[in-house]
Amino acid sequence: MVEKFWQTKTLAKMTGSEWESLCDGCGKCCLHKIIDDESEEIHFTNVACELLNTKTCRCKKYEKRFKYVFDCFKVTLDDIDAFHWLPETCAYKRILEGRDIPEWHPLLTGSQSEMHKLGYSIRGKAVAESQAGDLEDHIITFKL
Repeated sequence: MVEKFWQTKTLAKMTGSEWESLCDGCGKCCLHKIIDDESEEIHFTNVACELLNTKTCRCKKYEKRFKYVFDCFKVTLDDIDAFHWLPETCAYKRILEGRDIPEWHPLLTGSQSEMHKLGYSIRGKAVAESQAGDLEDHIITFKL
């Protein structure tokens, strides 16, 4: 039986490897977002960061991403107030809100296959930043 550390530990008590394993690799946090100046509402687009491999849903230069993408956001407890923009399926956000991780999460299934198969990743939904044009033309209407 898999130890469900996310059910017994707070985010603050997790080791570095436990923290990293919470990321399901869906790629949603690597989609460009637009913030409405008046309402402060966040709109996701289907435009992927230049470093995101849209097939694997993983960063091509994860360890050095901040060197290449100036506004790349690192999900840490120091930025817990920013968790509101994370997608509803995100394990970090769900645990912070007292919810469990989704049943398709790789920590439960052992791979990302189920997540991709069920459509919870950006695979097949995202366009490359270099081919997108205006972000406003790429606001997504489906739920993340």
